Amino acid sequence: MSQSPFTWRAGGCHCGGVRFEVAVPDVVEAQSCNCSMCAKTGFVHVIVPESRFRLTRGAERLSEYTFNTRVAKHLFCSECGVKAFYRPRSNPDGWSVNARCLDDADDLEVVIEAFDGKNWEANAHTLSHLSKEHA
Repeated sequence: MSQSPFTWRAGGCHCGGVRFEVAVPDVVEAQSCNCSMCAKTGFVHVIVPESRFRLTRGAERLSEYTFNTRVAKHLFCSECGVKAFYRPRSNPDGWSVNARCLDDADDLEVVIEAFDGKNWEANAHTLSHLSKEHA
C-alpha cells in the first residue's frame, strides 16, 4: 500500500469557533488574487477537491455572502468575521482555504502565484484543474 502524498492540516477562524482540516502536499500551490474581495481580505487561496476538505467544527456559526453571479459562496465566522475557506466560483466542486488560516504551517512550503482576478473571466480557466482529484 502506498503512502498518500497529502498531509491533513488543521486550521480555523480567529476565535476558534470554526475549524477545518485540509489535505495538502508538503509543497502547495497557492494564489494571491487581486479581485475586489481578495484584495480587501488578504485571502491566499489553496484550492482543493471536495474529498480533501472537511469542516470539523462550527457549521452553525458560518454566515454566507454572495455577490455578482452568486456562484461563489463566501463563508465567514459569525463571531469573529474571518473567512477561513469558501466555495469558489472557479472551482464550485472544491474548496478554497485561506493559507493564512492554517495552524502551525511552518513546515509547509506555500508557493504563492499572482492571479489576475480583476480580469476573472479571462483567467478563471487557469484554476479549474485545482479541484480535480490527482495524486
